[in-house]
Amino acid sequence: MLQEEKKQIMQQFGKHENDTGSVEVQIALLTKRINELNEHFRSFPKDHASRRGLLKLVGQRRSYLKYLREQNNDKYAEMLKRLNLRR
Repeated sequence: MLQEEKKQIMQQFGKHENDTGSVEVQIALLTKRINELNEHFRSFPKDHASRRGLLKLVGQRRSYLKYLREQNNDKYAEMLKRLNLRR
Protein backbone atom coordinates (compact mmCIF):
# COMPACT_ATOMS: atom_id res chain seq x y z
CA MET A 1 0.00 0.00 0.00
CA LEU A 2 1.38 3.38 -0.97
CA GLN A 3 1.78 6.29 1.43
CA GLU A 4 -0.70 8.35 -0.61
CA GLU A 5 -3.33 5.62 -0.28
CA LYS A 6 -2.85 5.58 3.49
CA LYS A 7 -3.23 9.35 3.69
CA GLN A 8 -6.39 9.18 1.63
CA ILE A 9 -7.87 6.51 3.92
CA MET A 10 -6.90 8.56 6.98
CA GLN A 11 -8.66 11.61 5.54
CA GLN A 12 -11.80 9.64 4.73
CA PHE A 13 -12.15 7.81 8.06
CA GLY A 14 -10.21 9.97 10.51
CA LYS A 15 -11.74 12.32 13.05
CA HIS A 16 -9.28 15.10 12.19
CA GLU A 17 -6.45 15.76 9.75
CA ASN A 18 -3.64 13.98 11.63
CA ASP A 19 -5.75 11.10 12.96
CA THR A 20 -3.76 7.90 12.47
CA GLY A 21 -4.79 5.70 15.37
CA SER A 22 -8.54 5.86 15.81
CA VAL A 23 -10.44 2.60 15.54
CA GLU A 24 -12.15 3.65 12.32
CA VAL A 25 -8.84 4.40 10.59
CA GLN A 26 -7.29 1.15 11.80
CA ILE A 27 -10.25 -0.89 10.53
CA ALA A 28 -10.12 0.85 7.14
CA LEU A 29 -6.35 0.26 6.79
CA LEU A 30 -6.68 -3.40 7.75
CA THR A 31 -9.53 -3.85 5.28
CA LYS A 32 -7.38 -2.38 2.49
CA ARG A 33 -4.51 -4.76 3.31
CA ILE A 34 -6.88 -7.74 3.53
CA ASN A 35 -8.35 -6.92 0.12
CA GLU A 36 -4.87 -6.64 -1.38
CA LEU A 37 -3.90 -10.04 0.05
CA ASN A 38 -7.07 -11.59 -1.35
CA GLU A 39 -6.01 -10.41 -4.81
CA HIS A 40 -2.56 -11.89 -4.20
CA PHE A 41 -4.07 -15.29 -3.37
CA ARG A 42 -6.01 -15.36 -6.62
CA SER A 43 -2.64 -15.44 -8.40
CA PHE A 44 -0.74 -17.56 -5.86
CA PRO A 45 -3.14 -20.02 -4.21
CA LYS A 46 -0.37 -22.10 -2.58
CA ASP A 47 1.21 -19.22 -0.64
CA HIS A 48 0.43 -20.60 2.82
CA ALA A 49 2.89 -18.40 4.73
CA SER A 50 1.11 -15.25 3.60
CA ARG A 51 -2.25 -16.88 4.29
CA ARG A 52 -1.32 -17.10 7.97
CA GLY A 53 -0.64 -13.37 7.96
CA LEU A 54 -4.01 -12.78 6.33
CA LEU A 55 -5.75 -14.73 9.06
CA LYS A 56 -3.97 -12.67 11.71
CA LEU A 57 -5.12 -9.45 10.00
CA VAL A 58 -8.70 -10.70 9.83
CA GLY A 59 -8.61 -11.54 13.54
CA GLN A 60 -7.22 -8.14 14.40
CA ARG A 61 -9.90 -6.40 12.34
CA ARG A 62 -12.54 -8.52 14.04
CA SER A 63 -11.28 -7.37 17.44
CA TYR A 64 -11.42 -3.72 16.39
CA LEU A 65 -14.94 -4.18 15.03
CA LYS A 66 -16.05 -5.84 18.26
CA TYR A 67 -14.63 -2.94 20.26
CA LEU A 68 -16.35 -0.39 18.01
CA ARG A 69 -19.66 -2.25 18.28
CA GLU A 70 -19.45 -2.16 22.09
CA GLN A 71 -18.50 1.55 22.20
CA ASN A 72 -20.74 3.02 19.50
CA ASN A 73 -23.16 0.83 17.60
CA ASP A 74 -24.07 3.58 15.12
CA LYS A 75 -20.45 4.07 14.00
CA TYR A 76 -20.11 0.29 13.79
CA ALA A 77 -23.04 0.04 11.38
CA GLU A 78 -21.71 3.00 9.38
CA MET A 79 -18.26 1.38 9.04
CA LEU A 80 -19.79 -1.86 7.80
CA LYS A 81 -21.70 0.02 5.10
CA ARG A 82 -18.76 2.20 4.03
CA LEU A 83 -16.37 -0.75 3.77
CA ASN A 84 -18.92 -3.21 2.31
CA LEU A 85 -18.35 -5.75 5.08
CA ARG A 86 -20.94 -8.42 5.68
CA ARG A 87 -22.49 -8.53 9.12
